[in-house]
Amino acid sequence: MADSGKAAGGRARSATTARSTKTAGSAAAPGGPTTRSTTRSAARTSASGNKAKAATPTRTATVTALAPPPGGIHAPDIYPVRPGEDPWTEEELRELREGLIDEVARLNSEIQYAEHEIADMLRDSGDGAGDDQADTGTKNFEREHEMALTNQTRGMLSQSERALRRLADGTYGACESCGSPIGKARLQVFPRATLCVTCKQREERR
Repeated sequence: MADSGKAAGGRARSATTARSTKTAGSAAAPGGPTTRSTTRSAARTSASGNKAKAATPTRTATVTALAPPPGGIHAPDIYPVRPGEDPWTEEELRELREGLIDEVARLNSEIQYAEHEIADMLRDSGDGAGDDQADTGTKNFEREHEMALTNQTRGMLSQSERALRRLADGTYGACESCGSPIGKARLQVFPRATLCVTCKQREERR
């Protein structure tokens, strides 16, 4: 009987040990439930990270325009000249720029004066009910002539202001049509020029 009890106890211990070993083996086995759960969690974390990166907006570079040079002109050697002409000097460019500034001020004054004159003419034309046809025709001609001169002056003002802007951005002296040098001698006589002689002649023939 004692031997039977020992045998039963031994079988019970063996069964308990076998179950413990099996449980430990299942937990430690590669690809088991614990390993697969950890792998799926890592995959979800990686996918979430990729989505977050994809959702992050891309920054675009901002281009800042260059400010005009302090004195209104750049280094003289960037302004083109025709073959055989001496390069621009800083003194020549400053003299040219000052002349354009004076021209802008003068043209503005002329336009303001002409606008007052035109306003007076318009008032006179309304009050001249007793004028004969000759007087009315003369007043109309004078008014239209004054308006035409004022428009011409506005065009010269626009050209002078454009020349100052071109000096400031470094494109002064290059033909706006073909890109060739306008010519230093031509610009010293007519600083508002924007076309070389060839392109100007072609434009006038149209």
